[in-house]
Amino acid sequence: MQIYKDYADLESFIVSRNIKRILLVAGKSMDRLRIADFVKELESKGETSFVRFSSFTPNPKYEEVLEGVKAYRDNSCDAVLAIGGGSAMDVAKCIKLYAYKDGDGEDGSFLTSENSANDIPFMAMPTTAGTGSEVTRFAVIYYKGEKQSVAHDSLIPDLVLLDGTVLVNLPLYQKKATMLDALCHAIESAWSVKSCEESREHSKKAITAIMDNYRVYLGAKATTYDKMLMASLEAGRAINITQTTAGHAMCYKITTKYGFAHGHAAALCVGVLWRWMLEVVDKQRESGAECGLPESEMSSVACASRVEMTKEDLDNVRMKFDFLAECFGAHTPAEALHIYEDMLKELEMDLPDIKDEDLDILVHAVNIERLKNNPIALGEDDIRRLYQELKA
Repeated sequence: MQIYKDYADLESFIVSRNIKRILLVAGKSMDRLRIADFVKELESKGETSFVRFSSFTPNPKYEEVLEGVKAYRDNSCDAVLAIGGGSAMDVAKCIKLYAYKDGDGEDGSFLTSENSANDIPFMAMPTTAGTGSEVTRFAVIYYKGEKQSVAHDSLIPDLVLLDGTVLVNLPLYQKKATMLDALCHAIESAWSVKSCEESREHSKKAITAIMDNYRVYLGAKATTYDKMLMASLEAGRAINITQTTAGHAMCYKITTKYGFAHGHAAALCVGVLWRWMLEVVDKQRESGAECGLPESEMSSVACASRVEMTKEDLDNVRMKFDFLAECFGAHTPAEALHIYEDMLKELEMDLPDIKDEDLDILVHAVNIERLKNNPIALGEDDIRRLYQELKA
């Protein structure tokens, strides 16, 4: 994968690969960006043309992907360029992956048949500093109302173009939410059971850049835009290795049921999960000095938990929390959590209005596979109590 910040590099890639017709997967917002002028200029040279595909929605549907596959085939395209946030990236990835599959996929067969690599050139330009999808092998689409996770190494773009000017007109709430999504990716990757030296390096770069720049970034300081795009990309690289954990597993239904942006919901879930895990560690260790949450600050959540951990597991989790403390410039894991929670308060990230009758719906919507990636095992009762902690 190549990462560039100059449109000339994108043109050179297209020319070098002898690409003639590109399926451009992008929403309407693309027309306000510099990339729109690039597309017009390149088309005017007569060597390359673009087919625009914008028929997709947030939380994109499988049927929308099928429309994109049809557009790719009917127009004899030979490359895909994704411009946008997570939805555009997810749709473009699936179009690339399914373009050469047999049939039209209307029976859902594209989801159930085995995926294989293809040589379709794939380019991406993120327009938010958040999802990191431009560097991951994952995509999410919805089929019959249910979330479908798609993963394949060939979904990682061949080329990524970063243009900080795309963030100039991003609404403040979207800036906050996407930034928090990137931060949560980095945090969850750091404590994931799959974390390793390489993934932690990416996590630290992302967390440090976000915490150093978020105030001036939200204050529309243009010099921070490239930094935040790189922070998002580094967080994406981290979860491409480790995947996310229980925080993201819990957030999806919050997003769809209460209308919160994905990053907003993820940030809230990561906060209560982080506190719960520190409390579990505090409860099980002999000395209370390492993670350092005062008894007065502990909720009832950890006290009710039945999690049992071996000494080796406990030491491993402590190491990961110590690493996060270092990333946040904190002396202890508890201090790092406080910095994070204070940030959410500063950003005025509202809590969802969760009713008691909603709890079963939320709990049963959690992806069990994501829970296996969490460093401390959660049971159904634990998840229920964490959602209760989120109630406004």
